[in-house]
Amino acid sequence: MTDNPNAGAFDVEVIRVFDAPVEQVWKLWSESEQVKKWWGPTGFTCPVANVDLREGGKALVAMRAPKELGVPDMYSTWSYTKVVPAEMIEYEFRFSNENGDEQDPIAPGVPRVGHHRVVFEEDGDRTKMTMTEHGYTTAEARDLSRAGLEQCFDKMTDALKG
Repeated sequence: MTDNPNAGAFDVEVIRVFDAPVEQVWKLWSESEQVKKWWGPTGFTCPVANVDLREGGKALVAMRAPKELGVPDMYSTWSYTKVVPAEMIEYEFRFSNENGDEQDPIAPGVPRVGHHRVVFEEDGDRTKMTMTEHGYTTAEARDLSRAGLEQCFDKMTDALKG
């Protein structure tokens, strides 16, 4: 990651191998309807995913919590800084409102601007995907994000099966 102001903070790295070719896994990130299938931890849905995956492009996504939690939809933007099709995505993650206007992070230890990188590696008919998130300032925030990513990746596995 180039010129990362959050280097040295608590980073998250999650690696998952999917039983699908890179092109299919790439679509989970590049197509709005595919993002809706996996964005958000277990029990959450994604009612909004407007994805413009290109350098300089942006995504607006929302997570909807289960009704019993009684919390409003949580929006974020992903501003793409580097895109190499079927190989790598770098983007800046920011919490936002439904219009894409930046909002404060939802919890202590979460960076205002999260620097994220996703790398896709072909392994025959399988894909190794490595996601790295930079900038958390507490172990608790890092661990919460790691748990959420693992659950998102579980949902990706289900989306690829079905």
